[in-house]
This record gives sequence, C-alpha cells and structure tokens, in this order.
Amino acid sequence: MKRITLGLLMGLMAWNAFSSSPSDTTELKPKPVYGKEAKVIAYILDNNHYRKILLNDSLSSVILDEYIKTLDNNKTYFTADDIKSFEKYRYLIDDLTKAENVEPAYEIYKVFKKRFDQQMAYVTSTLVNEKFDYTVDEYYETDRDKEPWAKSQKELNEVWRKIIKNQALSLKLTNKNPEEISKVLKERYERLLKSYTRDIDSQDIFAMYMNTITESYDPHTNYFSPAAADRFKQNLSLSLEGIGAKLQTDNDYTKVFEIIPGGPAQKSNLIQVNDRIVAVAQGADGEMVDVVGWRIDDVVKLIKGPKGTTVKLKILPADVGVNGPTKEITLIRDKIKLEELAAKKDVINYQKNGKTMKLGVITLPGFYMEYEEYQKGNPNYNSTTRDVQRLLKELQATGIDGVVLDLRNNGGGSLTEAIDLTGLFIKNGPVVQVKNSANRVEVGTDDDPGVVYNGPLVVLTNRFSASASEIFAGAIQDYHRGVVVGESTYGKGTVQTIIDLEKFINDPGNEVGQLKLTFQKFYRVTGSSTQHKGVIPDIQLPTALDPEQFGESSSKSALPWDEIRGTLYQKTPIINDRVLAGLNKAYTERLKSDPGLTRLVNETAEAKKNLSATKVSLNEAIRKKEMDEAEKRAASGKLNTKIVGKESQPSTDLMELDDEYLREGLFVLSDLITTKIG
Repeated sequence: MKRITLGLLMGLMAWNAFSSSPSDTTELKPKPVYGKEAKVIAYILDNNHYRKILLNDSLSSVILDEYIKTLDNNKTYFTADDIKSFEKYRYLIDDLTKAENVEPAYEIYKVFKKRFDQQMAYVTSTLVNEKFDYTVDEYYETDRDKEPWAKSQKELNEVWRKIIKNQALSLKLTNKNPEEISKVLKERYERLLKSYTRDIDSQDIFAMYMNTITESYDPHTNYFSPAAADRFKQNLSLSLEGIGAKLQTDNDYTKVFEIIPGGPAQKSNLIQVNDRIVAVAQGADGEMVDVVGWRIDDVVKLIKGPKGTTVKLKILPADVGVNGPTKEITLIRDKIKLEELAAKKDVINYQKNGKTMKLGVITLPGFYMEYEEYQKGNPNYNSTTRDVQRLLKELQATGIDGVVLDLRNNGGGSLTEAIDLTGLFIKNGPVVQVKNSANRVEVGTDDDPGVVYNGPLVVLTNRFSASASEIFAGAIQDYHRGVVVGESTYGKGTVQTIIDLEKFINDPGNEVGQLKLTFQKFYRVTGSSTQHKGVIPDIQLPTALDPEQFGESSSKSALPWDEIRGTLYQKTPIINDRVLAGLNKAYTERLKSDPGLTRLVNETAEAKKNLSATKVSLNEAIRKKEMDEAEKRAASGKLNTKIVGKESQPSTDLMELDDEYLREGLFVLSDLITTKIG
C-alpha cells in the first residue's frame, strides 16, 4: 500500500518528503520538550488507546518502516545500504521514546536530506536538459511500493531518468517544445527544493515521527503540533476558505481524496474524487504553476484563498487514468456554510405498470447540529433530524409513495443525530452500541415511540458514507425498516477524543501539541462492528473502488472487525428475505436489459481498470494512442456523478436522470412500493 497522508479540509498539515538545500548546513536537532511529549504520548497510548497494545519491540519495527516511508514513500532517495544502516533502530524506538529520546527521527532525516540534495543536484544539472528518445519501448512504474530499494546510486539515477522522462513526455504531449519542457522541469525542481528549504524545521520532523508512532496504533490516532492543532480547530469550525476538498499525496501527485459537501468543488461538478492536480493558477488569467512533486502543504497554500477569488486547476481526471489527457477547470473560492450542508429534498415522477409514482429523495451531506444555538435556547436551531423531519412531512403532504435517503459521500458527524434520525423511522429501541477501552458497553437508544415516516424506504450509500452514516444505515438494515442500496460503506467504526498535552507537561516557554486518540468503537444492535467491513448493501451496485485502496481497509493499522453480544430489538415486518430476493431478482433483470445500467457496469469496470493502472509507457506513440482512447471513452459518457463525489441535479422524471446510482435506487424503491402494494 502507498502511504497516504490526508489534508483535512485543505488545511491540516500533511507530511511527505522534506529537505534543506545543499547550501543549508544547519543541522536540525530536537528540542528537549519533544522528548517529554514523546514520553507522555507513549504513556497515553499504552494505557488509554482502545486497541490495548503496548509500544514494544514489535511496534518499534513497524514504526521504523513507516517512518522511512513517510520520508521516502516512493523509494526515490534512499538506497538499500541506507535502509540497512537504519536497522540499528528497529527494536530501540520503543525504549528510546519512553526515555524521552527522539534522536532516530533526526538521524534518519539527516541521511534523507543528504540523498535529497544529491538527487536534486542530479536532476537540475543533468536530467532536465536531457534529450530523451521517445521511440524506445520502456515503462515507468509509478507505484514503487512494488519495487525494491535501489542497490546503488546508478540504479537510483536510472529511476530518476524514467521519472523525468515521464514528466517530459507528458509536457511534450501538450505541444510544448524541448526548450519549454526543460524550462518547466527546471523551475519545477528548483521550486521544490526552495519550498523544502524554506518550510522544514525541527518541529516538522518531530511531528512526522510522532505521527508514525501514533498511527501505528490506528490511522485515526494522530499527533498535532501546536500549529497543526490550531488548523484542526479551524477545520472543525469550517471557517477556512478554499475549494472544499480534502487532498492526499499519491506518489508525485496531489490527489483529491474527498469532496466536501457544500463547497465550490462539489457545486461546480468539475472535479472528482481521485482526480490528480498537476498545476494551479491564481485568477482567471494567471499563469499555471506546475505542482507535480510538491509537498501537499505548498499545493494547499496555492489553492486556498479569500472568498470570491478565482483559482484555476489543471487536473488529470480519475476516469482516464494515469495515461489520459489533462484538463483545466476554474473554481471560485468560498466558505463552506452550514446551510450548504443541510438536507435537501426532491420529488421524481415514475410511471410503472400504468401507475404514476411520486418518489421522494432526501439528500443528506452530513450529520450536523447547531449545538451553540441549541444551548442558547433558540427554537429554530438547525439539526439533521429536525430538517429531515420537516422534509419528510413536506414530502408526505405532496402524496409521495416512497423515499430514498441519499447518504453517498456523507462522512458522518454527530452520533446523537444519527440516533435521533433513526428514530424518525422506527418506534423506539436501541440504535448503536459503543464500547470503550475499559470494555464497558453503552447503548444509544431512541426513546421516542413516535414515527414520522413508515412508508417504503431506500438508503443509498457509497464507499465514502462513513461513521454516523454507517450507524444509521446499519440500524435501518438491522431493523428491516428499509433497503440499503449502493456500495459497501467506508468502515470507520471508531471514536476519537482530543487530549491537550499541556495538561501533562509543564515546560514554560515551549508550546506542546495535542493527541487525537481512538478510545471507543461502534457496534450495531446485532453486535457486529461497523469497523473495517462497513455496511454491506442489500443490493450491491457496480463499484470502481477497491476496499484495499479506499476506505478503512486501505490502512494496515486499522482496527479489526469483531463482534460483541447483540442487544434486544424489535424488527419491523416491512422487509424480509423474500422481499430482498425479489428486489435483487428485479435488479438482475435490469442488468440484462437497461441501457443505462449496462453503461454504468461498463464504465465502472473501465474506471476500476484505470484506477488500478500504475505503469505508464515512455514511448510517445503508445502514450499518444492511450491518451486518445481515454479521451474518446471520456467523451462517450461519464460515470454517474455521485459515485465520485459530485452533486447531481435530479430531474423531475426518473427516466431522464443522469445519475445512474440514484436512478437505480429509485427503481429499487419502485419495486419495493409494488411489493408492498401487492
């Protein structure tokens, strides 16, 4: 697996590879306070993390490997001899950390800095001016996890020759001449070198190292430096201005990991999850700045900006793969407002067997609550449950026959809201079980016997439906209250809390950071965890996303799936095995005859193939042919918008919908209505 580091709402610092310039001889060293922080963090992890594992020799070995990947995740700087020299730390990191010693972080970084300087000198002095032969039939493997560490400097230089040749060929295929290509490449790597020289400091190295330690327990346990903690608080309040996307590093590229509901990216429908950003420009007429190979921090700085300003992006679309053509898009930066996250409704008409059906759609981007307004006693405070309750009543007033609740790309939010929302559809009873690190289990229960809507219900999910979304979808499925349709969900079944380290460290004059700690785990009323597996739909639609690459299962340190004792609850008589078998049979029949569904299956298979492709040809003729074919496929029809994180605009007529996932969800709903009537 590639090491992935997330940028939270385009603001949280992500660490990739860092260095100083060859002329910078200042050696970065740890401050004494870092050792104190490390010792405290180790103690908290050993005693309070849900996983109940100790920082020992076994974990020390994992941490060493992951720290090396953090610095050089593409195996383009260290040699096999360097890796061998780090072996002396393999079983010492645990002991050193508890002894307030973080020297391994700086010693390994020192070697990385030296290698980085060497490779940048080679690239800028030799490779950017090389006249490549594009008729040679050779390939570059972009996912170098599959490759061994270079055994010599000669092997490493050969890796870089292919990297630069690949980038030069990409520029050549955009009609740039040799002089322009050399200029772009030279500026790219000079800027890269300057960026690392300007930004890296001792605290950055410590933060990288501590995150490697914390994330060895699970991917959601993180260390925030004082600066990163401030950014995290901003992110939680959604006060940052930008395009509304979460980014991650993927080899040389900055890739879109998630589209934030209500942000410019989602509303534009121009950028998708897994698109790679290759250049950024300020303003409508600004010059494109190439960002291939940049640290994610610096890409974020270019993309962020004041509300109302324009940013242009050159992207490599996900659906054309690594060999496809790039395209330019323009976005207007904005703040993400709570009202943009609010639930919305639509009514879609469908005629079936001579009967006109009115099908309601409620799109729910997140589980939100205006807690401060609630505390102030404001009777009009916004919350997921209140908004959905109002929308359900409005839809029922129009005579709808059934409802689709669309949770695609809903990353979760308030646990209380997930419980209360479930209560709108069931009489009362348990909704979720929460187990803490002391093995105590609490049951989150809907105590209100009232039911706002008791008609046919479909819950639509995808791989990015997470956390509170999974609790709601799982409860609806367990109660047999509705039918879950779509992709298996993300699989995040854990709960985190923020711990201020200043409570444990008294060091006047030195700020300390925060620890985000996993301390609880969610379980369904059946006793099954939502962790790792997520919620598996009753009717599974085609997916391009491999669980090993996307979602909780993509992290080696993710907590495992398990079960605890179920709790008593009363299933409804609405859904049973016979009903589900009938719905799946109808879906299977549509697979044979429905042109839209057939196209979705084909496009999904093609997208899956492109997402898994890692080899790129360095032969111009082959590469040009692949680009042309990808462009033709892209022009012939796009994958449905919601599967990749966009906001679709539903038609008022089911047969006119261009969102195949939503259309199929509505077909299932119509079948469910017919079953209920029959």
